[in-house]
Amino acid sequence: LSLWMLANTRNAIAEYRIIGKPDNVRDTITIEGEGKINAKPDIAQVVMGVTSEEVDLGQVQTQNTQKMNALTTALKTAGVAEKDLQTQQYFISPKYDYSNNSQRITGYQVSQQLVVKIRDLSKVGSLITQAAQLGANHVNALTFTFDDPSALQQEARRKAIEDARKKANDLAKALDVNIVRVVSFSESTGNGSPSMPMYAYAREADAAKNQAPAPDIQVGSSDLTSHLSVTFEIR
Repeated sequence: LSLWMLANTRNAIAEYRIIGKPDNVRDTITIEGEGKINAKPDIAQVVMGVTSEEVDLGQVQTQNTQKMNALTTALKTAGVAEKDLQTQQYFISPKYDYSNNSQRITGYQVSQQLVVKIRDLSKVGSLITQAAQLGANHVNALTFTFDDPSALQQEARRKAIEDARKKANDLAKALDVNIVRVVSFSESTGNGSPSMPMYAYAREADAAKNQAPAPDIQVGSSDLTSHLSVTFEIR
């Protein structure tokens, strides 16, 4: 009986080893690496829009369209390419009066917004001012970014790989093991181009009369980062 139990125990242990720990299991370490590149953006993006309100729907649509068309024409004349203008939003909304326990339409609101890419950064302030003077009562979400960030992202990735490999070598030395090869690799990237809240003109008449100088827009610099997770086989 004892020999039978011993044989079964050995078989169970052997089966556990086969099922629980495959032959190809490798010893690994996973390291996080980070690379960062700081550069001056070469493109600005801003949202410009017109919101109009009138009693008559046809009148308010015409008014809104005329102002937006004038804004679009002015932007093109100033050198903004047609490919850099994109309508982001257009909506019509009725206005209601809920007095006397009733619902009555008292007018309509039409709003249209345009995403504008500005490649000549020296014109950002003047274009924003001109938009307001032409009746734009929404100017917001100004951001500075890169038209083609691929080269900068590649450099950030290279720095992140160097960072991860250095950390892996330092850890391997401390553990008295050797780095064999990379087993897996994943990456996340980021572009540090926060939005700058701009201003909105609440009253179109005031905006049309406003002859204030163009705001002094500072481009500054932005960080492009690469975050890596690298798993190394060790021996």
